[in-house]
Amino acid sequence: MRLKALASVLLTTTLVSQLTACGSIFYPERRGQISGEIDPGVAILNGIGLLFYVIPGLVAFAVDFATGAIYFPDERYTLAPERLQEAVDAQGQVDPLKLEAILQQDLGLQLPMQHARLLNSPNGAHLALLGLPART
Repeated sequence: MRLKALASVLLTTTLVSQLTACGSIFYPERRGQISGEIDPGVAILNGIGLLFYVIPGLVAFAVDFATGAIYFPDERYTLAPERLQEAVDAQGQVDPLKLEAILQQDLGLQLPMQHARLLNSPNGAHLALLGLPART
């Protein structure tokens, strides 16, 4: 009886791990990318699933390509939120000159921020998520 239970747990774990895509599990922050350089580690893990179980392996590749989790992130245009926080003052207002300097220094982008304007004002909940006080 214990052997059957162990075998069923092992089979269930194996199937569940193979029915899900490796990139989506290991790198959920990569979802939503459209293209880029393929991560060989994720491709190899999906390939191993393809060797053992053909259909789940194909599903894993399809899910990773569809979600974009198989691609390396594009580091050229990525900034940490902490770095961008430097351009926000205590009232939650963005200083365009500081933001322009951060973008120039970290990304090498020359974006004129003198005439930048806020198109969509965040509500208090969005500001609270960023740890900023709500505007009054």
